[in-house]
Amino acid sequence: MPRISITPHWNAGAPGHEPVDVTRLLVLLSAVHDTGSLAEAARALGLSYRHAWGRLKQAEALFDGALVDAGRGRGSTLTDLALKLLWADRRIAARLSPMLESVASELEADLGRAGPAEQPGVRLAASHGFAVATLVAHLQSAGLPVDLRYRSSLEAVAALAGGECDLAGFHVPIGQLEARAAARYMPWLRAERHSLVHLAVRTQGLFVARGNPKRIRGLADLARPDVRFVNRPEGSGTRVLTELLLEGAGVAPRQVAGYDVTELTHAAVAAYVGSGMADAGIGVRTAAQHFHLHFIPLLRERYFFACETRALGRAPLAPVLDLLRAPALRAAVAALPGYDAGHTGRVLGLAEAFPFAR
Repeated sequence: MPRISITPHWNAGAPGHEPVDVTRLLVLLSAVHDTGSLAEAARALGLSYRHAWGRLKQAEALFDGALVDAGRGRGSTLTDLALKLLWADRRIAARLSPMLESVASELEADLGRAGPAEQPGVRLAASHGFAVATLVAHLQSAGLPVDLRYRSSLEAVAALAGGECDLAGFHVPIGQLEARAAARYMPWLRAERHSLVHLAVRTQGLFVARGNPKRIRGLADLARPDVRFVNRPEGSGTRVLTELLLEGAGVAPRQVAGYDVTELTHAAVAAYVGSGMADAGIGVRTAAQHFHLHFIPLLRERYFFACETRALGRAPLAPVLDLLRAPALRAAVAALPGYDAGHTGRVLGLAEAFPFAR
């Protein structure tokens, strides 16, 4: 069965102007940024200088502003307008990629059912995350089919309870907030029916702009009128965490500017902050590093996959567990900034993981 991938592509146009393929333009701008020269960028992309120059001027006419500053003796640098376009593209990718991956996975599953009988794939429901993406990539490399649906943590465990998936991803903070956060998932989980597979321990914290220009030190600063926040949607594990953290800091949601502004993933929150549209957000260290943000650690949490206990020893879960325990997968998870793979692949009973659930 072929692998399907769907990626965002955008164009721009206006009356009186030839439409611009912005995706191709951004490739050129990125090359200028990397090489410091339009000529070098054109050479690296296999374009003639004249073609690259024409593409640039066409876009500058459409956007009514310079995109490259070619100063004498100091090479070429991108203007603020060009940097805004690049950040817009990063926000688009961060926001849409999980949904497009889910659609691609759904198409693969539908086409697979229409073709010759194959090994049934594991049905995975989880919020988009770096360790989850790493697992999916390793499953695909190993030729193990996976039917991926990116959902919030609460939606994922509800899907498991309804028989709609085999593995449901959710995460719970370590420490004093653990019992209250885990209690949100207990309406769908049963000690006599479900087990938990440990994926990773990861660090969550505040994203702020590089250099921390607003001098944000902690959660209390989110109540400041000059600080704009970007949140995660209702039902997401990080939204649950945010609510508990703000309550502990004595900050009411109504005091936080932008509390109702949401992005679907850690990466999308980081891109939103990195582009200057917000001053702070909450997410994992990996996303902060990917978008070159300053990171203020808040706590560590455990990420689990909930599953039916009776399904652990047979397909499609058994090969997934074998892969989770393999050194290559554990090394890949451990290499993610802020992630610990010391217990990856360990199976726990619900009461063992959360003694209060007894």
